[in-house]
Formats: sequence, C-alpha cells, structure tokens
Amino acid sequence: QVQLIESGGGLVQAGGSLRLSCAASGGTCSTYTMGWFRQASGKEREFVAAISRSGADTYYGDSVKGRFTASRDSAKSTVYLQMNSLQPEDTAVYYCAADPYISSRTMSINPTAVDDWGKGTLVTVSS
Repeated sequence: QVQLIESGGGLVQAGGSLRLSCAASGGTCSTYTMGWFRQASGKEREFVAAISRSGADTYYGDSVKGRFTASRDSAKSTVYLQMNSLQPEDTAVYYCAADPYISSRTMSINPTAVDDWGKGTLVTVSS
C-alpha cells in the first residue's frame, strides 16, 4: 500500500485559487493511477479528477471541468490539483486516491475500486 498525504487546503474567497498537493510514499508513484475526490458535509464522496500513470490522460467531474487541473510529478511522487475560479459549492474535504491496478477512466466511474486513500484536506470557499 502507498501512503498519501494531502496538503494545500485552506480558506479562500469565491473566485480565488488553491493548489492541493498529494505526496505518496511507500510505493512507486509512477505505477499508480492517482486521483482526487471530495466530500462536502452531509453529502456523498464525489469524483473530482483522475490522472493516468504517465500523466497523459486526465478525467474530471462535470462540476469542475474547465476550472480544475490535475497533474503529477513522478520524480517527486506528488500529484497536484490546481483549482481556479473556486465557488462556495467547492467547499469540501478533498481526498487523494491511488491505485496500481485500475485506469484513470475506471477511477472516474468506479471509486469503490480505489485501493488507497489519504486522510483529506479541507477546502473552504467563502462567498
């Protein structure tokens, strides 16, 4: 199993930007499909983004398309989520996800297949 530690969350005003980071350890990051999910208070966990092992393929949830960008630096074993034009409805705990077996497309449609999860980082967007 790989250990995932998220960072970069915080409080931001609507229209602002944040960049989340997820540092992976205990495994070879380049062999893992990586992704981001979020869970708002009282709601189910929601898919945000997935990125393939090579970084060539990315998938995004409909609510974040055009505003969020996932990227990875395998040399640093880190995946990023650049979040722009943030809105109050983006307020949630954001979780990093990793899996060595599934594709980024599978991660986007079947989160129950994900092997490893981080503990999350809170993003709060004020209006």
